[in-house]
Amino acid sequence: MGARETALRALITCRRQEGWSNAVLKNTIARDRLDPRDAALATRLCYGVVQNRGKLDFYLKQLLKGRLKDLHPATRDILHLGLYQLLEMDRIPDSAAVNEAVSLAKKYGKQQGLVNAVLRSAVRSRESLTEPVSYADRFSHPEELISLLKANVPKGTLEGILKADNAAPETVVQVNLTKTTSRSLLDRLAGEGVEARPHSWMEDCLVLSATGNLEKLPSFMEGLFYVQDPASRLSVRCAMLPKDGGIRLLDCCSAPGGKSFAAAIAMGGRGQIRSCDIHPHKIALIENGARRLGLTNIRAGVQDASVFNPEWEDAFDVVLADVPCSGLGIIRKKPDIRYRNLKETEALPALQSAILSNQASYVKKGGVLMYSTCTILKRENEQVVEAFLEAHPDFHTEPLCLPEVFPKNENGMLTLLPGQYDTDGFFICRLRRNP
Repeated sequence: MGARETALRALITCRRQEGWSNAVLKNTIARDRLDPRDAALATRLCYGVVQNRGKLDFYLKQLLKGRLKDLHPATRDILHLGLYQLLEMDRIPDSAAVNEAVSLAKKYGKQQGLVNAVLRSAVRSRESLTEPVSYADRFSHPEELISLLKANVPKGTLEGILKADNAAPETVVQVNLTKTTSRSLLDRLAGEGVEARPHSWMEDCLVLSATGNLEKLPSFMEGLFYVQDPASRLSVRCAMLPKDGGIRLLDCCSAPGGKSFAAAIAMGGRGQIRSCDIHPHKIALIENGARRLGLTNIRAGVQDASVFNPEWEDAFDVVLADVPCSGLGIIRKKPDIRYRNLKETEALPALQSAILSNQASYVKKGGVLMYSTCTILKRENEQVVEAFLEAHPDFHTEPLCLPEVFPKNENGMLTLLPGQYDTDGFFICRLRRNP
């Protein structure tokens, strides 16, 4: 099985099952047993097509004699793959892109003649194709999503956000300080053939490249680091946890456990951390991760974050509420999110408010409640916090203690825009319960 066929199989599965491309692609690569080089190409092709579907359709309309909607769905996927290689990649020979696409069409789309004609036409007319002008065509974001983002972000930032959504995210890992140091891990990774450098502003955070299968690295298996975006790590940093532990912390929507791991490491492996998720099958992800990292102060269990647990009332010094959201800050990692039905996200603020209100009851007097999302919509961020404060006068926001690269924060809320600080789009708010 070659990289192009694996990419096509992943695209077909995503279309038929409405699955997320990152998970589907990972499973397809494993099932097809690709070597690291082909796995990297399959990933680039699959993500590239999902990220640029609107742009590729814009070109297809110029190259087709018939209507786009009349194409066999698999043929359209194959043409997307071929055009992406021809128009967006510079190291793939034209002949390889065309011939491989025709071979795939014979097997999957039954329209090899059309595929051959369209792609050869693309090679001949590449320099004369009309370039897309609108944001929707240039960046392959639906018009409805562009309008929504425009209404929620500062003037002049929209184009940068759309570009960032289509960029390849870096592999960022957090150093497990209970087992090693950043310097020692850098040396260890170099010995394993991995290129690594310190993150520009997050301490004990490394940016990796040339990793191959990350989970097969001895340093990973020994629990010397875990993967987490700097924005997510920053939300835990802003909780200002004591280095000697001594507190009880609740992570109410924990899976797969990154924030719990960050909190446990920040507390030196001491204190008590309760990590919860509503889905029973995700508890194993938290437990396995904590076991690999050697973090024994984490206890994981099933709990619906919106349902009151009387045993936890006023019981925690710090509560982390990273709530379910629209995910519009992580499109670069889950490119399919851009095609989601936005109507389905309109009910989220009610759920987020319910979770935040419920989690507030678990915070001790004088304790801290951290609210965060991986979206940049105000209705899921600032507006949820404002409604919460109005209904809970015993809470107030506190300024965030941020790295020097950030402006001074006074209102206790921070929105990270995609592309702004090389992070996911993210929202962080620090709330304090009155003593």
